[in-house]
Amino acid sequence: MSQPAPAHQAGAPEDRSESTGKMAERLARKIEDRIIAMGWPVGTVIGSEPQLLSEYGTSRAVFREAVRILEHHAIARMRRGPGGGLVVTEPDTSSVVRAAALNLKYNNASLGDIFDARSTLELKCAELAAQRIDEDGIHRLRDTLSREAEIQQAGGLPGSHDIHLVIAELTGNPAMRLFLEVLTKLTLPPRQSPAEVRERSRAVRHAHEHIVEAIVSGDAALARHRMQTHLIAMKDYYIETGQR
Repeated sequence: MSQPAPAHQAGAPEDRSESTGKMAERLARKIEDRIIAMGWPVGTVIGSEPQLLSEYGTSRAVFREAVRILEHHAIARMRRGPGGGLVVTEPDTSSVVRAAALNLKYNNASLGDIFDARSTLELKCAELAAQRIDEDGIHRLRDTLSREAEIQQAGGLPGSHDIHLVIAELTGNPAMRLFLEVLTKLTLPPRQSPAEVRERSRAVRHAHEHIVEAIVSGDAALARHRMQTHLIAMKDYYIETGQR
């Protein structure tokens, strides 16, 4: 009569599965660290599957699970065929922004919470942009204003967050740009009549032009003041139109 398998043997398949998952996570992190150390060279082939299996001394199952993790996070992907292998990819910022925005919604972040965070962030962005502005930055700001004016004249939205995001980029701090994009996802303009759009467009264009003027002149204090005035007006407008 056969004896029942010991408890640890009976649970062995689940243990192996869990072990494979953990090993895959560690391998994915090693490859991620390697890509970061390389300077994140998008399009570069790190190596073929056989090469990487040998280099990391791992099983095919663990390696392929690690690749799935890397692909999920848009760090690298496996390209098949001649000249293929594990290719470095550009991270998908939009998925990060959406996930963070959803998390804030889930945690019931109010309009006041969002604008408190935007104010803290954007006043510093305006200050740093004014301190670091160069000819290329001036052209980018003015081009962004021109595109915004074209959209407004065509009857589109009264304004966009584009100028705010460009200002954040001009700080040279990618964290500021990313965090601001998350916050702008939660402050979308309400539905308006054509007359309301025209009136709001004039106010937004005036505010954006004056903020850009202060940044271009290198006046950090004035840039902060004008950004603060604009954000207060924006918050009041959103409250008046029924957003919370």
